[in-house]
Amino acid sequence: MPYVNVRITREGTTPDQKRRIIAGVTQLLVDVLDKEPATTFVVIDEVELPDWGVGGLPVEEYRRLPR
Repeated sequence: MPYVNVRITREGTTPDQKRRIIAGVTQLLVDVLDKEPATTFVVIDEVELPDWGVGGLPVEEYRRLPR
């Protein structure tokens, strides 16, 4: 019974995008690990942007860095 937790920043993800994430992650576990979709759990957590950091910086600052 796989459990996958996907965390994304809360930036207007649509219900259709979430549906596609759930379907895609489930299918990946079917394809790679031969898991049963009916017992595969996918949970999407949305985190407020100020609560997310990357590389020691709040994500908004990190995104402004030159690439």
